[in-house]
Amino acid sequence: MKLVLKKTLLFLASLLVALVCFTGDAANARGQEVVDKTVAVVSDGVRTELITYSDLVWQLALQPGTQLEKPRSEDLNQALQLLINQRLFTLEALRLPRAAPTEKEIADKISETLSVFPSPSVFEARLKQGGFESVKDDAFERLIASRVATEKYIDFRFASFVVISSDDETKYYRDIFAPAFRKASPGILVPTFEEKRPEIHRILTRQKVAANIESFLDEAKRRNTVDILIEV
Repeated sequence: MKLVLKKTLLFLASLLVALVCFTGDAANARGQEVVDKTVAVVSDGVRTELITYSDLVWQLALQPGTQLEKPRSEDLNQALQLLINQRLFTLEALRLPRAAPTEKEIADKISETLSVFPSPSVFEARLKQGGFESVKDDAFERLIASRVATEKYIDFRFASFVVISSDDETKYYRDIFAPAFRKASPGILVPTFEEKRPEIHRILTRQKVAANIESFLDEAKRRNTVDILIEV
């Protein structure tokens, strides 16, 4: 159970940090030099979302330390699974249109994206491998805008309605936090419940959001069609 939760939380973190929402026109907008091919198709019976090879390469470009020249099959398949999940969110989000991201939200997201790389120049070098001129490239900004829109949908869909009760917080402090603290720091006074309550609330919220996302994806994969056309 703990392992499943850990994997789910890691997925949630990577989703919120690394997810970029692509549409069927994104590959053309990027001007990739790679000869593109459709790797997978995700459909709800009305709309169809394509995942191309260049989409996989672009996803890897956003992940520091991954190889872009002759990428590893393991990395490509991890990117594919992430983008399949993303496409499922995209199809769901289209059912509930929301306000377009503001310029400030887009600028903040670009800054956040850059922050996970050693320097802006390192990130721009990876962007150029993906077919963009720089972080000022209009196509790149459009993709970041899509990323913001997706994240706002995820926050609305899965975080807005999470309720954490006082009993939930007390139980976590008593059964998980306090025993773990005593084990890790024997002889040190355990912080009080009130001191740790805000942190506990955040932890429980993340756990519930992660569980809700996992349930959504399980159900979405049963309700929609996911066809992987070629191996990567």
